[in-house]
Amino acid sequence: MIGWLEPVIPHLKALHVIALALWVGGLFGLPVMLARHDPAIGQADFTRIRLASHISYVWVITPAAVTAIVAGTWLIFLREVFVPWMFAKLVFVALLIGFHAWVGHHIVKVGETDGRHEPPGPRLPLLLLLVPVLAILALVLLKPDLGEIPLPGWLTEPRDRQLPVSDVPRW
Repeated sequence: MIGWLEPVIPHLKALHVIALALWVGGLFGLPVMLARHDPAIGQADFTRIRLASHISYVWVITPAAVTAIVAGTWLIFLREVFVPWMFAKLVFVALLIGFHAWVGHHIVKVGETDGRHEPPGPRLPLLLLLVPVLAILALVLLKPDLGEIPLPGWLTEPRDRQLPVSDVPRW
């Protein structure tokens, strides 16, 4: 770890946790807002809900996601947390990113199709979102020793071969 950056770590952790809470909270709220996108509720309410979901996604939830990811990446390198549970956690973070993109896709479709796009109900997306969120919480809080998971040798041992790149550009 870089010694002079050590005092920054608690602040970076706080930023990461706050941004993550905002991001995940928004991911739980947006499917419920998407379910309210029904032109039958009246044009004024439809416009208000559509605008609220768009603004919260673009100006609050996406910046919180980027902040959480950037702060978390810095923490990994500053704390040198290169352990199996962290790599497992990153798989579930990738699922959160995929869910984030899926919600954004539906927000765009609702905005561009003039009431013809019917977003999915909130129950299944919220249940699916629980999987990565609970897995991330369990991995971070328990920090299990995942070193005993049987992996093939090609994943755990060096192959003593050159990379399949013939010419490396020099800058």
